[in-house]
Amino acid sequence: MRSERLLRPPSTGRRASWVYALRTTNPPPGVEADGVTRWLVVTRAAVLPMTIFAGLVAGLLAVRADGFSYGDFLLALLGITVAHTANNLMNDLADAQVGTDTESYPRALYAPHPILSGLVTKKQLVGAVLACQVVDLVVMLVLASRHGWPVIAFALAGLLLSYAYTAPPLRLKKHGLGEPDVFLTWGPLMVAGTYYSSVGELPWQVWVASVPYGLLCTTVLMGKHIDKIPYDEPTGTRTLPVLLGEQRARTATKGLLVAFYVTTLLAVLVGSLPWPVLFVAGGIPVLRKVLGALSEPRPDEPPPGFPVWPLWFAAICFVHTRRAGTLLVLGLLVAAVCGLGLPLG
Repeated sequence: MRSERLLRPPSTGRRASWVYALRTTNPPPGVEADGVTRWLVVTRAAVLPMTIFAGLVAGLLAVRADGFSYGDFLLALLGITVAHTANNLMNDLADAQVGTDTESYPRALYAPHPILSGLVTKKQLVGAVLACQVVDLVVMLVLASRHGWPVIAFALAGLLLSYAYTAPPLRLKKHGLGEPDVFLTWGPLMVAGTYYSSVGELPWQVWVASVPYGLLCTTVLMGKHIDKIPYDEPTGTRTLPVLLGEQRARTATKGLLVAFYVTTLLAVLVGSLPWPVLFVAGGIPVLRKVLGALSEPRPDEPPPGFPVWPLWFAAICFVHTRRAGTLLVLGLLVAAVCGLGLPLG
């Protein structure tokens, strides 16, 4: 399976350069990157919609709840998006400092590494991380002044998991804990944390509702780490796919993909998600293609114009996540507009 949008050749012009960077995490080939394109690539802005969708899931669940504040929701959405940006920057900084990221490692192959490629200096990268943290600190303090200490707890838990993913001493990714980290971050922390920050209360149903989207995001990381097994195993980076072995890791990823649909249905049955989220069934044709790709040998060479090689399964899982996540948000939007199954509690 391959994405036609990923394979489409880039157009010319500054705006086209931005669009290409947002689709592929790369600057257009043969074109000198302008300042905006450079930072879209450096921050890996192409994957930020995964976080925006997590925030939208929370906001659409919360929008009809007593005490919901559009201003607080938008602040929380800004906070988690900036936090994801900081996470991307910190991961690149930490992996470069400990020697994991090299010019022959996938991070520098599927897209330019911020430091190794010379797109930015280490000082600029550190400055960008600090700027993100200042923004998130302000957001946290404002929301905490309105809703209390749980906002701080969610924010600090997210910061800890973000920092510990690659940075010493924990380096969760290196010990097979990166995948659970991603599930907790993009599921319970982002969804429940954004809901609470928007309303000031947290019904038990929100925790259940956060599970499907957390699983969906985890499939992307599983695909990425399957792609990186030949690079990670020799260096002692024991991601979950390295620990499982490629075939078991592929099987586990298939299980997570199917589990997204199963847990969505279960969440509807227990009243944690409104029934229009069953629109996600529209993603099943893409799911079938992804499951097929995970059952087939990985190609030896990338298709013509494929921009993120040597990633293969990661790109395939990302396409599915984008489709299924869009349908999930669409279902929640319909439910919010029509007042179906909302509010929770």
